[in-house]
Amino acid sequence: MIPASYYLALSAVMFVIGVLGVLIKRNALVIFMSLELMFNSANLAFVTFARLYGNLDGQLFVFFVMTVAAAEVAIGLALMVEIFRTKHSIDTDQLNSLKG
Repeated sequence: MIPASYYLALSAVMFVIGVLGVLIKRNALVIFMSLELMFNSANLAFVTFARLYGNLDGQLFVFFVMTVAAAEVAIGLALMVEIFRTKHSIDTDQLNSLKG
């Protein structure tokens, strides 16, 4: 049986990688992927604590986080497609305003 500390350490490493991706990268797709990595690391921590304490509340919360993440991806990708159609780039340095 794998100790819970291993799962929490993996969750922390995943979260740090996601934060670095959001702060360092300029491509909008990479930023969205980094946000998803941060969501998944939080989900791993919730499931770990739910298993550790024998409570299903953490797993229920993961379900809602996954639902919000799916909606965020759908809306975010739709915005990126529209921005790419108008600006011909999704580089975040060039997107300083969303004016038409």
